[in-house]
This record gives sequence, C-alpha cells and structure tokens, in this order.
Amino acid sequence: MNKQARQNKIIEIINSREIDTQEELVLALNEFNLNVTQATVSRDIKELNLIKVSGKVKRFKYACEKKVSDFNDLKLLNLFKNCVVKIDVAQNIVVLKTLGGNGNSAGVMVDKLNLEEIVGSVAGDDTVIIVTKTNDDALFVKNELEKLL
Repeated sequence: MNKQARQNKIIEIINSREIDTQEELVLALNEFNLNVTQATVSRDIKELNLIKVSGKVKRFKYACEKKVSDFNDLKLLNLFKNCVVKIDVAQNIVVLKTLGGNGNSAGVMVDKLNLEEIVGSVAGDDTVIIVTKTNDDALFVKNELEKLL
C-alpha cells in the first residue's frame, strides 16, 4: 500500500475510534494488514498535521487539525463568510442558507472541516443540509460553523 493510501487509512481509523498513542495506531493499521513501524506512523502524524484533543472514552485522541492552510482554502473561507445567510438547527440536522448559487461552495467548506460529528451533507442551490449523529452534535456543528463567520 502506498503512502497516500496508508495516510487515508489513518484518517479513517482516527475518525472511527479513539486512538491515543502511536503504538495503538500501529496496531490498528496492522489489523488492516498494514505492517508499519512506529517511526513511519510518527512521520505520517506529522505530515497529516494530526493533533491530540480530548476524547470521550480516552483522555486524549488523535484528530485532524481543523485549520485553513492554503490560499485556495482562504478564498473558500472568504466565500463562505460572504455567502452564508443563516444557520439553523432542527434536532440532529443543521441547515445552512446561502445566497443563491452558493450552496455547493458552502458545502465544500463544510466537508473540508472533517468534523466527526457530521454523518453527511447535501448541498443545493442556496441550502446545505448537514446530518449529525445527535441533537447535541448538531449544536456543536452549528457553533463550529458560526466561528467561521
């Protein structure tokens, strides 16, 4: 398996369960027949800009850093700030209303956040529907989106 595929698997693993050590991540990769060393995992963690955050089960867990890093992301963030009109929550669903024709752009920004609380999203012309696991997750996602504004 190549580096990109291995790093994609790392993202998949840390999004599906709480991993708090490099050794635990090595064991998790081994479960998928990816025989890697701790040194390789350490390099992958650095390249993926993984950070440790508070876990629900474990004290800490690896997570993807949520930052806007390059020029295209800054342009997308500015578009997001300028096109989002309203953010509402209905139980476990977050609804983003945008200026006409901007739903897809706002949806791309939502996807780039890689929030584990989001199950999926659908973007239309002026609306993005975001489905979360729980009602509390929907409130969390709404707050994260409002921070971008």
